[in-house]
Amino acid sequence: MNKQRAQEIAASPVMANVTYNEAQIYIQNVDENNETARIYPIDEPQNEQVVPLSNLKEH
Repeated sequence: MNKQRAQEIAASPVMANVTYNEAQIYIQNVDENNETARIYPIDEPQNEQVVPLSNLKEH
């Protein structure tokens, strides 16, 4: 996923269908410099991770 689209999704109040390792996730924020995103699985909000934007897929 490109960082522009990831930022749009993170800023939007509308839930987008984005996955990481086939699990639906929520994007909390995007780090432009490192091209990473802080995410968590929809069903596990306590399981925050920082992952490369390239590993996120929008469906």
